Amino acid sequence: MVEELVTAGVGLACAGAVYFMAAARVVKQYERGVVLRLGKLASAVRGPGFTMIIPGIDRMRKVNMQIVTMPVPAQEGITRDNVTVRVDAVVYFKVVDAADAVVRVEDYRFAVSQMAQTSLRSIIGKSELDDLLSNREKLNQGLELMMDSPAIGWGVTVDRVEIKDVSLPETMKRSMARQAEATRDRRARVINADAELQASKKLAEAAAAMSDQPAALQLRLLQTVVAVAAEKNSTLVLPFPVELLRFLERSGLQAQAQTAQAEAEAERERVQPPAGSTTPEASPAPEVPPAPEVPPAPEVPRTPVESGDGMGPLPQLEELPEAENLP
Repeated sequence: MVEELVTAGVGLACAGAVYFMAAARVVKQYERGVVLRLGKLASAVRGPGFTMIIPGIDRMRKVNMQIVTMPVPAQEGITRDNVTVRVDAVVYFKVVDAADAVVRVEDYRFAVSQMAQTSLRSIIGKSELDDLLSNREKLNQGLELMMDSPAIGWGVTVDRVEIKDVSLPETMKRSMARQAEATRDRRARVINADAELQASKKLAEAAAAMSDQPAALQLRLLQTVVAVAAEKNSTLVLPFPVELLRFLERSGLQAQAQTAQAEAEAERERVQPPAGSTTPEASPAPEVPPAPEVPPAPEVPRTPVESGDGMGPLPQLEELPEAENLP
């Protein structure tokens, strides 16, 4: 009798251990347990820790509540300005309602992935190439709104969406490179023209200042010669400038004028008597009687002069031909 009781007790203990092992569940901190009892959703979602279910009757599915990082495969599309591009992105989402994620959608990860791909294609068709390249923040917000609206019904919320890369055709890359190069060239030419304008104004001011002092131009020329001669591997050919000749000529004329003025002043001082001396009054010159008028000589008639060789009368001076204008 005792042996039977012991055997029954051991059997019950083994059965209890097996039941306990079959019914015991451990839910991790970042998970939630959804229990389906005979195919029907239980009232409460099991939290983290140790929990028990009825073996054979209850089925528990664990749902990860962490933020999931899901890459979106590259999608090829045509932008609004008819440019073919390939765009890939990454989606960050998490489950906020474990029961809806299990009951309302078959596979919420696959559903979010497909929704991300279709939304990405839609946003490519609505945007232009410049927006895809430079205004990604706005496109990310648009993708997040497009995906978050249907995902709420699945117990999933989209945290953020980021466009990762935009692949362009090679022809478009070359065209954009030429455009960027032309833009840089235009900016460089504008800056160069502005610099030339400012330099011309400064040169005009310098020319106006040098026109008042011609010697400044010669000094500037000598400074340039000194600067060029500092390089030992350079050969300087300096023509004699006309401005220097004019400067030297002007300097020589000024020196001659100063010398003549000094001589005139010295002559004036030598001729002028000293102050305080008196000179005798000059006596008036005697009057000279006018010369008698001489009557004009009688006019002698001109007669032709015969040459001694019998050639006839010589021509008068008035009849001679005019001399030719020699060069």
